[in-house]
Amino acid sequence: MATPLQGVKILELGQVITAPYASMMLADLGANILKIENPAGGDLFRAFRGGRYSPHFTAYNRNKRSMTLDIRTPEGLAIARRLVAQTDVLLDNFRPDVLPRLGLDPDALTAANPRLIHASITGFGADGPYAERPAYDTVGLALSGMGSLFFDPQEPQVCGPTITDNVTGLYTAQGILAALFERERTGRGARVEVNMVEAAIAFMPDPFATHWQLGMAQGPYTRTSASQSYAFRCSDHRLLVVHLSSPDKFWLGLLRAIDRPELAQDPRFNDRMKRMEHYHELRGELAARFEQQTRAHWLGRLEAEDVPFAPVNAVGEVESDPQVRHLGTIFEVTHPTEGTQKGIRSPIRLRGERAPVRAAAPTLGEHTLEVMGELGYSEADIARLKANAVI
Repeated sequence: MATPLQGVKILELGQVITAPYASMMLADLGANILKIENPAGGDLFRAFRGGRYSPHFTAYNRNKRSMTLDIRTPEGLAIARRLVAQTDVLLDNFRPDVLPRLGLDPDALTAANPRLIHASITGFGADGPYAERPAYDTVGLALSGMGSLFFDPQEPQVCGPTITDNVTGLYTAQGILAALFERERTGRGARVEVNMVEAAIAFMPDPFATHWQLGMAQGPYTRTSASQSYAFRCSDHRLLVVHLSSPDKFWLGLLRAIDRPELAQDPRFNDRMKRMEHYHELRGELAARFEQQTRAHWLGRLEAEDVPFAPVNAVGEVESDPQVRHLGTIFEVTHPTEGTQKGIRSPIRLRGERAPVRAAAPTLGEHTLEVMGELGYSEADIARLKANAVI
């Protein structure tokens, strides 16, 4: 099938998560991604659990080519400039001063390629009091206020999946697509800037709006009480969730499902605002009931009453869920050295179809010689650059 970004060339200089995640989203839409990696080990996530092909690396780098190149050397920088001249998008997630120090400042990039879209991901922005600080996912989670909606202040503990890194990558991919669309109309390149803190703040507008408009303090249970979301443990110790939102029909359906219709008349729970106010009391009443039967029992009852619900699947259970299997969310691809690899397809469908998974995450420098040949370097030049550890 023809893909939306077929023919678009993206040069990825970042590593770990944010830039690789952004470029992977675009690779899934057909963009040609060339990942530039340091010859001495490559992307730091390659060796995250030993070796050079860790699960963390494979998760973010499908459908890409890998080239090893030391851009800190004069010859490596010259090769990078030749690549920039032939690419549509340059993507990096360095601190603000890194590329200018290497000779790839905005003026140099524009001179090399006036149509270039340069997407720069930083932790805190291009300037300001925190601009030169290092930043990782948990830093963005905390500074943005998002962490305060997850952490128990009495026993604070970081947990759960990567959020701010991935959100930043998604916003960057969106910015790149907008810049590509603008370039189609104007012919001009652009600089796209996204930072982790603002991306995390932008991802959760509702707690800020509630704070500003109502003056309400926001905490881990603010949204869950308003949305009437609950997690319960059943008699077999398996978990499920319900999310009632605001329609009364879901509240009443839940009461029928658990045979507790009298709670509808309880003065603590007889309207939505009271259920929000007495969230923890209501949760206790419901939890005691759910603990009396198995999860399978309750899933059947909740579905019969059209209540929004789901089992809490462990990560290892997700791919066998009937709906996930029906959607074809999980793919398998064969890698030349690592064997069969599983991954997660892009959730985006166009005209009812998804772009195919073209390749597993590349081995370190797998396409270096191929790319050098495309740039016009001779076999002798390539051998010399390799001997000098430039590539």
